[in-house]
Amino acid sequence: MNPNQPSLNLRDIHLPDPVSWWPLAPGWWILIALVVTTSLVTLFALRRYRQRHYRRLGLQQLATIELNLATHNDQHQLVQQLSQLLRHMAVLHYGQHSAGLDGDDWLKFLDQPFQKKGDSSDHPHQPFSKGVGHCLAAGPYQKVMTDLDTPALFALCRRWIKRLPLPPKQRRCA
Repeated sequence: MNPNQPSLNLRDIHLPDPVSWWPLAPGWWILIALVVTTSLVTLFALRRYRQRHYRRLGLQQLATIELNLATHNDQHQLVQQLSQLLRHMAVLHYGQHSAGLDGDDWLKFLDQPFQKKGDSSDHPHQPFSKGVGHCLAAGPYQKVMTDLDTPALFALCRRWIKRLPLPPKQRRCA
């Protein structure tokens, strides 16, 4: 600078205001919506997975019984194990009042998941009382089992386990 020149009244450089974080840009809103949606879907899926844990355990035990039948081919033991498994699942799901059922009452109880509301027809929706599952009433107490359709019985037990609704205490929270 030359001291002979007249002074210019210059001011310092004026900086703009810093960029505010609010309002958010549209990309941030989309990201927040994705994170919230993903979290809710994950929580719902995890809750649903945990609620159906008893079904998966029942199906695993059924597969074990099926392997046991392939190994030993003992139909009497098969009927006993299937009856125990279904009773165990019923007690876990419905409570102790289902533990004391036997005979026709037990078979009618097992038919409940297959009943359609307002349907009065007998045979199609009673696979335990009138179908292949009738052997579970007296079969565990008989020494000799004849005429047992094991693949159909396994399929029926698998369907019964899969059709169980949520246990009552979990239904209240849902």
